[in-house]
Amino acid sequence: MPRIKPTKRIDVLGNLDLRPEEAVGDYVESRQQQKFFVKPPAADSAGDSIELMFIHNTREHDSMLKLQQDMLENSKRQSEINASRVTRMYKAQEKLRERFIEVNSFIKDCAEKKRLAEKAINVERALHEELSEDIEKFKTSISELTTFREALKATVEELQPYEQVLEDVVKISDIFVSPKDCMDRCDALMLAQVEISELENQKLQEIEQMRQQMVKFTNEAALTVLGLKNDLAKLERSYNESRALVHKWERILKTAKQTIAAHFMEKECNLNAVDALYRLLCKRRNMTPGLRRDDIEQQLNFIKREMELLHEIAREFETETASKSTDRLPRRQSLANEVYC
Repeated sequence: MPRIKPTKRIDVLGNLDLRPEEAVGDYVESRQQQKFFVKPPAADSAGDSIELMFIHNTREHDSMLKLQQDMLENSKRQSEINASRVTRMYKAQEKLRERFIEVNSFIKDCAEKKRLAEKAINVERALHEELSEDIEKFKTSISELTTFREALKATVEELQPYEQVLEDVVKISDIFVSPKDCMDRCDALMLAQVEISELENQKLQEIEQMRQQMVKFTNEAALTVLGLKNDLAKLERSYNESRALVHKWERILKTAKQTIAAHFMEKECNLNAVDALYRLLCKRRNMTPGLRRDDIEQQLNFIKREMELLHEIAREFETETASKSTDRLPRRQSLANEVYC
C-alpha cells in the first residue's frame, strides 16, 4: 500500500513494518489520496492471453510431433535390427539343428552298429559253443558208433535169422513187392520227416526277417517323430517371440494413443473455449455469430480485436479523473462506435 511517508525501521528481510502504531495512520492517510498511488510492476504485460496459450499449445504440439517422429524412427530402426538378429538367430538355429540331426544320426548309426556287432559276436560265440558241443558230440558219437558197430555186427549175426522172416513177410503181404521196396518206403518216410524239418526252419527264418523289418520301420518312425518334434519346438519358439514383440508394440502404441487422445482432448477444449469466448463477445455486442467452430483463425482475430478495444477502454477509464466531464463524451462515443464497427 503506498504511503506519503517512508518506512524508517524495517526488519532483516526488509518487508515487515516494525512501527504498527504509525503504520495505521499512514495506511489511513494513503487510502484518502490518489497522488502517490504506485502501479504494480508489468501492468501492461499481456499475461496468459489466448495468443500465448495458442503459441504454447502449438509449441507443445510441434514438440510432441517431433518426439513421435523420433520414436517412430527409433522403432523402425529397432525393428530392422531385431529382424536382422532374428534372421541370424534362425540361420544359426538351422545350422545347429542340422548339426544336431547329423550328430544324432551318427550316434544312432554307431549305436546300431554296436548293437549289430554285439549281436554278431553273441551269435558267433553261441555258434562257437554250439560247434564245440557238436564236436564233442561227434567225438562221443564216433566212439559210440564204433561201439555200436561192434555191437551191430554182433546184433546182425544175432538177427540174421530175422532176414528170413522179412522175406517171408514180403511174400505174404500184398503191399511190399520186395524187401528192398519195404526198405525204400521206410527211407522215404524218413526223408519226408527231414523235409518237414527243413520247411519248419525256413518258416522260422522268414519270421525272423519279418521281425527285423518291423524293428527297422519302428526306428524310421521314431526318427520321423523326432524331426516333427523339433519342427514343433521351432514353431513354438517363433510364436513366443512374435507374441512378445506384439505385446511390446501394443504397450508402445497404447502410450502413443493415450498421448494423442490427451492432446486431442486438450485441443478440443481450447477450441470450445475459443468458440465460447467468441460467442460471448458477439452476444456482448448484440451480434449474431457468423463464424463456425472450425474457423479458429478468424475467431482468434476477432477476439484479439475485441480484447485490444477492451484494453484500450480500460486504460482510458484508468487515466480519467473521478469526475465525469462532458468533454469526454464524444471520445467515448467514438470508442463505442469503433467497438460496434
